[in-house]
Amino acid sequence: MATVVRWQPWTELAGLQTEMSRLMNGLLEGNGKTNQSWVPALDVWETDTEVVYAFDLPGLTEDEIAIEAHDGSLTVTGERTRTDETSNDRFYRFERRYGTFTRTIGLPQGVSEDAIQAIYTNGVLEIHVPKPEQAKPRRIQVGNGSQATIEGEATKK
Repeated sequence: MATVVRWQPWTELAGLQTEMSRLMNGLLEGNGKTNQSWVPALDVWETDTEVVYAFDLPGLTEDEIAIEAHDGSLTVTGERTRTDETSNDRFYRFERRYGTFTRTIGLPQGVSEDAIQAIYTNGVLEIHVPKPEQAKPRRIQVGNGSQATIEGEATKK
């Protein structure tokens, strides 16, 4: 019995495009993906009182990380350098990224930049941003409780 398979040309075209892109990137970069820029992974979560940003920065020391809050944005910059140690070991593949990275994130409106705290433990940088207090609605009285009369003059043009 023959099996009939439906041909989906758009799916095959998308797969061909992906493979061609991978091939061209490999040719332009030389040795695989070692020349791509390094961007650390980021997790973001929210509690009742704060927003927490967690960056994976393995191999960096606190001195190699800079954090700056300015005009409603938070910028984290760092640099991981490749060591030029030589030994009898042979390396066949380099997959870890090296170089400088910069990542900028928008902060919630009204955040006090002085209240932001950063903790760096075991290669994970956690930045704790306290949520700003929500403005509470204010009830506004219309008039002063008594009838007011507005007087004026009509003018002709």
